[in-house]
Amino acid sequence: MAAELTAHQLIAKHRPTLDQALETIRTRAYWSPHPEHPKAYGENGSLSLPEGKAAFDALQGTRFDLDQPGTDDWVGGEVSPYGPELGITYPHPDIDTLLPAMRAGMRAWRDAGAEVRAMVCLEILSRISARTHEFAHAVMHTSGQAFMMAFQAGGPHAQDRGLEAVAYAYVEQSRTPDAAEWTKPQGKRDPIALNKRFTPVARGISLMIGCNTFPTWNGYPGLFASLATGNPVLVKPHPRAALPLALTVRIAREVLADAGFDPNLVCLAVERPDEGIAKTLAVRPEIKLIDYTGSTSFGDWLEANARQAQVYTEKAGVNTVVVESTDNYKGMLANLAFSLSLYSGQMCTTPQNLLIPRDGIRTDAGAKSYDDVVADLAASVNGLLGDDARANGILGALVNPDVKSRLEAAAGLGEVALPSREIANPEFPDAVVRTPVIVKLDGAKPDAEAAYLSECFGPVSFAVAVDSATDAVELLRRTVRDKGAMTVGAYTTSEEISAAVEETCLEECAQLSLNLTGGVYVNQTAAFSDFHGSGGNPAANAALCDGAFVANRFRVVEIRKDA
Repeated sequence: MAAELTAHQLIAKHRPTLDQALETIRTRAYWSPHPEHPKAYGENGSLSLPEGKAAFDALQGTRFDLDQPGTDDWVGGEVSPYGPELGITYPHPDIDTLLPAMRAGMRAWRDAGAEVRAMVCLEILSRISARTHEFAHAVMHTSGQAFMMAFQAGGPHAQDRGLEAVAYAYVEQSRTPDAAEWTKPQGKRDPIALNKRFTPVARGISLMIGCNTFPTWNGYPGLFASLATGNPVLVKPHPRAALPLALTVRIAREVLADAGFDPNLVCLAVERPDEGIAKTLAVRPEIKLIDYTGSTSFGDWLEANARQAQVYTEKAGVNTVVVESTDNYKGMLANLAFSLSLYSGQMCTTPQNLLIPRDGIRTDAGAKSYDDVVADLAASVNGLLGDDARANGILGALVNPDVKSRLEAAAGLGEVALPSREIANPEFPDAVVRTPVIVKLDGAKPDAEAAYLSECFGPVSFAVAVDSATDAVELLRRTVRDKGAMTVGAYTTSEEISAAVEETCLEECAQLSLNLTGGVYVNQTAAFSDFHGSGGNPAANAALCDGAFVANRFRVVEIRKDA
């Protein structure tokens, strides 16, 4: 089939975007080509909000056919955290048929070169961006995110992360020239001359194992890093969040075909209930790369058992905030309240442990005891979520019953400073919406330690009383070293404590946010500028996104000849 998109057309259309992305990952400045506001869509071929909703509605109750080889069944079963059953079925793969078919297009994809691969990836992202409103509803009704968060995090922010991965992939592949003339002088004899060619060669099929909470935001970095470096990508979504990644695969296959490449370079693998297809795929010899976001237990299993593959994991950690002093008490409380509440704490970056000296802290509003700080934070959360309509827009819905169970059990771990309450969602009466719980714990008690040194994913936070700020820093160090952390926060006006926290995070390899009191929160990161995770502590073995995240997805093969 003749290509509808030539390399020249793709380069003319997308090279300026790639160049800006390359410049931005160098400067770490703010930039995004993907609008954050819903009203920015609806022109130039992009879907408006009503059109996106209609497109999402039209998918429900249908068979999501991708025309990919090896389909032996149709599977589904997604139920929105807001209540409705989606009723969509997806192709289930015969692995022995699908994997060889995915490898068939690798040669042409390799020979296209790094620039063309990048341009094809950017075209995929461009078409995804045009359907951001459709993706927003798909993310909302599989993850439980409130619409605005699903729109932004599942749309432009995820697309930014995908583009960022493409930019890093291009940098690493173009670090070595395509060709070189090599001449070595030999004194009075003729010099030795060689012509050399250097070709980035893919590792093999890449398996992307999606998560329930952020299927696109967490999925796109690995998907596009692998595809841009020449690897076919098999997308294995979470069974409760298949739709956003199925839409992604459909668009990717359409673009690959339009550009004259084999669409089977990107395929989908949705599993039957309790099938555990990820374990089966992860140890197949054809799988050479794995990207995974999810539980520590399965991430550890992948790292230990998928020995034939390069495995990139983002697992779980115990995110910690040291509260020692502040010159903006009101701003600190407001910032923490929003951080604890956003998406019902169902983010891998949400703070869990707040380490507060039992003798209290110094603030611009005067000295505050430990009890004062906890009570004032509880009041700030109540103020933020006091209006049910606003609360629904911030909290979203609990993604699964396990989160609800952890939330209910947390109240029995200590003195409850802020009880969780149920909030009704008028639009979706079946949605499970709960406000956060804050539990007071004594950091010196062994039974309390068992609670706060275990990850409690969801809207649960522990206000841990410690003997001093120095003890807080030491507990922070032990937490990151033993349990890992995706994020660390600290509030202090002391240069000594600030330096101690910074040194701890440098030594234990954790990303730190200091004294955030405005509109940026410890659980948010910006593509092209912020690193998500570090890859240097137990919470994750990779960072999104840096050179190390892409450089090992390909090898450079040299062919040399006499000149």
